[in-house]
Amino acid sequence: MDILQFISANIQMIYVIILSIFVGVEVIGKVPAVLHTPLMSGANAIHGVVIIGAIIVMLNTSTDNIIALILGFLAVILGTINVVGGFVVTDRMLEMFKKKK
Repeated sequence: MDILQFISANIQMIYVIILSIFVGVEVIGKVPAVLHTPLMSGANAIHGVVIIGAIIVMLNTSTDNIIALILGFLAVILGTINVVGGFVVTDRMLEMFKKKK
């Protein structure tokens, strides 16, 4: 019953999240493959913000709130993996445009 109360109390936020998912899928679905890697480079900057935000949330969370600490830790780890992987892919893409010796 707690879940139903949570849903009814936050129904507008849930609608916004669902609509943003649909809009995101439509926008990304229309991106040509040629532009995918440069756009992902921009997404790396967004994930850098996610990492900083997760660290700030973890610093302001009490030590007895284990769920928030675990979620913050996962956000830092997954955001870092995404940023590093994105920079590796971007570097590989830029190597294709260098002149060969």
